[in-house]
This record gives sequence, structure tokens and C-alpha cells, in this order.
Amino acid sequence: MKLAARVGQVTPSLTLAVDTKAKAMKAEGLSVCSFSVGEPDFPTPAHIVQAAQKALAEGKTKYGPAAGEPKLREAIAQKLQKENSLCYGTENVIVTNGGKHSLFNLFLATIEPGDDVIIPAPYWVSYPEMVKLAAGNPVIVKTTAKNGFKITPEQLRQAITPQTRLFVLNSPSNPTGMVYTPEEIRALADVIVEKDIYVVSDEIYEKLLYDGAEHFSIGAASPEIYDRTIVSSGFAKAYSMTGWRVGFLAGPADVIRACITIQGHSTSNVCTFAQYGAIAALEGSQEPVEAMRQAFAQRRQYMMDAVQAIPGLTFPRPDGAFYLFPSIQQTGLTSLEFSEALLTEYQVAVVPGIAFGADDCIRLSYATDMDTIKKGMELLDKFVRSRL
Repeated sequence: MKLAARVGQVTPSLTLAVDTKAKAMKAEGLSVCSFSVGEPDFPTPAHIVQAAQKALAEGKTKYGPAAGEPKLREAIAQKLQKENSLCYGTENVIVTNGGKHSLFNLFLATIEPGDDVIIPAPYWVSYPEMVKLAAGNPVIVKTTAKNGFKITPEQLRQAITPQTRLFVLNSPSNPTGMVYTPEEIRALADVIVEKDIYVVSDEIYEKLLYDGAEHFSIGAASPEIYDRTIVSSGFAKAYSMTGWRVGFLAGPADVIRACITIQGHSTSNVCTFAQYGAIAALEGSQEPVEAMRQAFAQRRQYMMDAVQAIPGLTFPRPDGAFYLFPSIQQTGLTSLEFSEALLTEYQVAVVPGIAFGADDCIRLSYATDMDTIKKGMELLDKFVRSRL
């Protein structure tokens, strides 16, 4: 059967491919240190699991509204008001099948064939592929480690054309862990307002911050940018709910209505009882989130110290998420060559930077246990020294 041309334009996720290979090696009995997937190794907090179990016991297993359970939409709106200074109501919120699905809905709802979407690189692997699936044109703007892998207002201004529809902002960032300061966010907001485009702000790592870093949602910068902002987020990272597949999109009511229409004809509602777990996540104790953040902070420090001691590897200090993005340029290897050799020879799994638009880097996730980090960093050190 002839496949649609759009399929050939999309690159499979290297992040998932590396994780799949690492798991296959483990199944064969090999001891693999995996730093590939951005998935917390902690269990979902007990009160969240209990809320879903209660919902199951109460028979909340039927179809629900395509937009999401009203109580969850209200809880999300209240969270955005209280924590992010974004004055959204329930009409401004749709619950989606994970944060990734919220972005997919948005691109389908807003991108016409030929529209440009500006994406700073390094970028999360799925941004450009989803834009392509929506028949849009991903415009990649390279950033540098010297500037903390952050796009500057002038870079953004120069990238905007009459075809520009959206700018994708991700802070804290996957894969670099960088966090834009409030001043940097405001400067980007000024350009967006000046050029009259829209911004989608992926904030799924907002609760994972270190060393006093501050998360500032771009929609709170001014009334003018608020009207041009769509926020994408979810429960996977901060609440260790990766497999629950509950995310959300918040923004102008007309955009949300369009996404609800699309979702009504694609996935229908998000898993009903999982949404009751998400309600408990927002309304219950936040102590488990802080406990996980503190554990990530310890792992981050250990990994930074270990990588800094490896000759030939350099990286900008990450202030959020759970990733390091070191340069491997001095090894003379491409990121694919480096990653494949490291996995084959030393059973250490990392994600090649080419997946994120930076072929001279690799991504290391410290969302794993300390024993794995300690062993893996020793092996990484041996591997790099063998190549220098």
C-alpha cells in the first residue's frame, strides 16, 4: 500500500529508539546504564494512585467530555492563575493525552500549509516533526553554548517573516536544562508583540528548578503577550506520571475550541479515571514533588561534577529539568558514532545530539538512580579517554 508522503518527511524518535535498544540489551542479560529517557524513576505519589483507584471503584470508566473532566479543567485554570499569573478560566483549557498531544492538537488547529514555526535549536525531538505533520515549515534557529543555548531577541526578530505563525519556547528546556530568566522572557515577549505572532510555551518542566532559578510564564509578561500565548504542559515530569498520559493546553478560547473539535474526532476524551489522579496531583500535597526535585538536584550535582572531570567534555550549567547536554566535539566523533560506540562497548545509553539539532553534543538524563549515575559516569570517563 502506498503511504502518505507526510510519513516520509518525519524522522522516528531517536530518544525512544535508544531506550528501546537499551531495554532489549537488558532483556538479553546485559547490565546497561541508561541515561536516555526523560522519565523519573520514582513511583507516582501514593495519593494520586489512590485517587485513580477510588475513581475506578466509583465506576468512572465511561466516556467523558472531549475537553476533559470539568473539575480537572477548573483545577488547571486555578493552578495557572495562582502559580503562573495567567487569568485563564475553564473555557481556556483542554485536557489532552499527555503534553505531546497538546502540542499536536495545537499545530493541527493553527498551522496552514506553508506556515513557518520558529524553533530554537537544540530542540525537543518532536517539535519539528509535529510541525511537518501539520504541513508547516519548521524554521530552526541555532543557539550556542556560549549563550546558554538561548535564543536572543535579535535572533528571533531576524527569523520572523510574513509566513511566521508561531514561535516555540521551552523553558526549562529539554534537552539542555537551561532556564530563561524573567528579563529574557520579557525581551522575547516584546519581539512577539511587535511582530504580531503567537508563542506556544512548553512549561512541562517548570517545577524542576535548581540553584534559585525562577520559572516565569511568558503570558504573564504583559496583557499584549497574554493574548498571543498558548501554554502546553502536563503531569508526567513533576508528578512522575509519564504512563498516565494526562497533559493540557491553555490559551485563547477560540484556539482551545478548535483543539476540542480535533480531539473529539481523534482520541475523544483522555482516560477518565487517570484525570481524577491528575486532580489529586494538583489539589493534594506537593511534598512528593519537592522530594523528587531535591533528589534530582543531588543527582544533577554529582553528574555535573563527574562530567566536568572528563577531559574533552564541556557543557553550560543547567538550571532546570533533568538533563545535561555536553559537547563531544573534541572527540572527533559525530553524536551517532559516539552514542553507538558507547552503548556497544561500555553498555551506556545516551541520546545523540543530532536528534535535538546539535550533532556535536549528547544528552544525559539524570532521572535515574544514583548507583546507575555513578557507574555510568565511570564508564563514560573511560570511553572518552579512550577516544582522545
